[in-house]
Amino acid sequence: MMKRFLIERRSWLFLFLFFQTLILLIGYLDPSLSFRSVLYIVAVFFVVFSLFLLIRYTREVSFYKSIEDWDPTVGVEQLQESATPFEKVVETVITNQHDLYKNELNHYATSVEQEKDELLSWIHEVKTPLTTMQLMIEKVEDHSLKEKIMSEWLRVHLLLDQQLHQRRIPFMENDLYIEKVDLKAILVQEIQSLKSWCFQKGIGFDMSLDAQEVVSDGKWLQFILRQIITNAVKYSENSEIVIRSYQKDEQIMMEIQDFGRGIKPKDLPRIFEKGFTSTTDHHGHAATGMGLYLTRQAARTLKITIDVHSIYGEGSTFTLTFPKKNDFVKLTSM
Repeated sequence: MMKRFLIERRSWLFLFLFFQTLILLIGYLDPSLSFRSVLYIVAVFFVVFSLFLLIRYTREVSFYKSIEDWDPTVGVEQLQESATPFEKVVETVITNQHDLYKNELNHYATSVEQEKDELLSWIHEVKTPLTTMQLMIEKVEDHSLKEKIMSEWLRVHLLLDQQLHQRRIPFMENDLYIEKVDLKAILVQEIQSLKSWCFQKGIGFDMSLDAQEVVSDGKWLQFILRQIITNAVKYSENSEIVIRSYQKDEQIMMEIQDFGRGIKPKDLPRIFEKGFTSTTDHHGHAATGMGLYLTRQAARTLKITIDVHSIYGEGSTFTLTFPKKNDFVKLTSM
């Protein structure tokens, strides 16, 4: 900070040195003046000027140091009170700019919240005609046509559901209800919802659940399992999806294994990134790259660890590890 202060005041320093040199030059050239006395006066001026610089440094730097260390998130109250006219100008400009940005952020936050509420309302409204369409599809007599229509209907339904949960993720902690959850009941419900798609692709399920109960939020855990199972069905053909749960080292583990196309090694570290689909295989243009991203976000809040093992061309295994001592257990006893 001292270096920057001296650079800022270099014009003062050059002017002072110029006058001191001029005085010394006059004392040296004028025989009527005692050069020794002039040298003494110059030394006194130098000491006084040095003290003056030190005092100005202490007073000015404290204000600008408070600006340098200022955290804008806590407001302008943290800034040191200005003492000079120029400091007051700086303080006024910063305060006005901070208030302006704060008002704009509040406006945008309100706007985003309103758009979110409108979108959620729209999604719920769309679900009503979707339910009606499902009932109408059930009456289609042509079995092949019925499966194709139901498959497309299911895609729309899953995309709407994904969009709904995407909007809720930022406020997920306010939407949790922790309880003992039956894994089998959730899995059966999700498999039933995908049965038309599974029939079309020749996919079956093999469930072996040695541990059936976990403490979690049923709705969000169902969303996590839905995304993983949907991905397994999407990228598999004429094979089985194996689902097993067991207890290991006082932790409940669940594995969802498919024998589909698998994931390339270079893609594996990126599958949970927002918007990432694949570096080569894009499964047409159906992939959004949001499913696994939202799954990881929801799992973190529920303190569930997700590990993935995959061999390209042979299949993938998603392993969910529930916490050893779930932080939500105490909430169930309230």
